[in-house]
Amino acid sequence: MSAYYQFIATETAADGAVTSTYTSTHHAQGAWNTHEQHMAPASGIIARELESFQPRDDMRIGRLSFDIFGLIPAGDFSITTRVIRPGRTIELVESEMQAQGKTCIVARAWRMATQTSTEVAALEDKTVNHPDTLPVWKGISHWPGGYIKSLEAKVDENHRAGKGLVWLNTSIQMVENQASSDFVHLIGMVDTANGTAPRQGSNITWVFPNLDLQIHLHRYPTGRWLGLEVVQQYGKDGIGLTSSVLHDEQGPFGRSEQILTLRKLG
Repeated sequence: MSAYYQFIATETAADGAVTSTYTSTHHAQGAWNTHEQHMAPASGIIARELESFQPRDDMRIGRLSFDIFGLIPAGDFSITTRVIRPGRTIELVESEMQAQGKTCIVARAWRMATQTSTEVAALEDKTVNHPDTLPVWKGISHWPGGYIKSLEAKVDENHRAGKGLVWLNTSIQMVENQASSDFVHLIGMVDTANGTAPRQGSNITWVFPNLDLQIHLHRYPTGRWLGLEVVQQYGKDGIGLTSSVLHDEQGPFGRSEQILTLRKLG
């Protein structure tokens, strides 16, 4: 089966830090430059490292933050993961992705103790139309790159420039010959939100790359379809924001934010 990445090796240091090395395939190719990785699969492979690092049955990831230091080169790279704040009920884990001798992404995950809270559970985010009820969407295909070509997309009828609901799925594995968990599969598509409802439509005169990706999870996601209920906003001083309610086939499970740098073409 096709994959975004090929696994090379893993090493564990004396302090417990784990470094895994990979190489990207053309399926991970980004939309802004042909020689870079798209942030979506890059965040998915980092999520895989964070999820598998010293797992505990009594805890789960509640927040993921990704700071993007610059272009993410295609080809070989490493991810080093360590605990930077251990704890009994909360702990902070960090992954650093490096390629060509430079840091590309620093990600941090808060792992939180779980307990039964059914008696107070309540949501304000509403369930949206299921992907099985929606038509195939070709609108995402105007974006270039191998990653975008790997996606299957469906769209709600109320979708417009700056706001809309899009469902995404992919048959591509995160790592060659290794099954991806639902968590890794879904997190590996969240960054796509920034391109699903651009305020300019398909006539792009200002580019709007994101510098980060912040994900908060009130529920661990399941299944293979990711619903992105997106709002994109541009400020007057060259900075924008893409905000999303995240859905799986069971309903809303969290939210994401992406800060944007607006840059006029030409």
